[in-house]
Amino acid sequence: MRIKTRGCALLKLVMALAFVGSSAVHAAEPVQIDEAQVAAKDKGSEAQREVVQPYNNAPVWREVRSGQPNYTNIKGVETGVLIQSAGETWRAFHNGPMTFYSGILLIAVPVVIFLYYRKFGPLKVHGKPAGRLIQRFSDWDRVVHWSTAISFVVLGLTGLIILFGKWIILPVLGYTLFSWLAIISKNLHNFFGPLFIFCAVAMFLTFLKDNLWKAHDLMWFKKAGGMFTKEHVPSGRFNAGEKAWFWTGVFLLSIIVAVTGLILDFPNFEQGRSIMQQANVIHAIFAVIYIAISLGHTYLGTVGLEGAYEAMRDGTVDETWAKEHHELWYNDVKSGKADQKLVGAAETAQARP
Repeated sequence: MRIKTRGCALLKLVMALAFVGSSAVHAAEPVQIDEAQVAAKDKGSEAQREVVQPYNNAPVWREVRSGQPNYTNIKGVETGVLIQSAGETWRAFHNGPMTFYSGILLIAVPVVIFLYYRKFGPLKVHGKPAGRLIQRFSDWDRVVHWSTAISFVVLGLTGLIILFGKWIILPVLGYTLFSWLAIISKNLHNFFGPLFIFCAVAMFLTFLKDNLWKAHDLMWFKKAGGMFTKEHVPSGRFNAGEKAWFWTGVFLLSIIVAVTGLILDFPNFEQGRSIMQQANVIHAIFAVIYIAISLGHTYLGTVGLEGAYEAMRDGTVDETWAKEHHELWYNDVKSGKADQKLVGAAETAQARP
């Protein structure tokens, strides 16, 4: 009885080993795939899906995502397009490279400005105040400048909230507070946009005459305005750096952000989604560049250049300041060639409200 039991167990072991060996041999052999059978099976599955789910199959979705307009009772731009695949491309670029590199630029520029300030400090007036004032900016000049500046700041801050708020502010404030902040920012951005365009046009026309290029501007560029050497470089009413800001920022960048901003602000003028997406990308990229350049202008107009802020605030500058920073313009004022003029002693100007 034991012998039979052992014999049966041994027989089972041999059969198991033979089965494993056979499986290993078959597994080692290359699997032959009948592509025709697979295609027929897929075709059959596709045909069955068309019956069970008539609009949920690959051909239908390929046609939907092609972007080609189909039939619709509602007539208009892209009303016949159910899914615009380019929207996913726009979203990936907007939330990816564009946001990342824009953030890097807006961090790098203030760092460079801070390092420059620590290394060289502000540009100061070396001579003693003369006590006699020159009118540098009229009341109209200052109204135009500050209106443009304030609208630009509002647009810049709200634009940055719209662009970076999801990543920086949302985790801090939470969804409810951030949603209110985003809504307010969007509406301020939409309404201040046309105001900025009007102010920028007025500013361009107001300061155009004194921002035309002259031969002495080339020397200013060669010496970088003495920003690194503290060397005195003669210039007109506006130096070459200010003229570069005028033509790059006030003129060129203002046109780009204005045109793209109007496309985004008024989507009811027959522009489709693809135009809106392209305008959004162009608007955001050049607006970030605009903001980055404006940081340098803001630095020189405040702590970077002694007396610059007071000039735009009060409209007057001391003769010594004018001679050291804008000598050619100072000579024109003294000779009567410039529109600006001497306004009297410093005490007179300081007593004004």
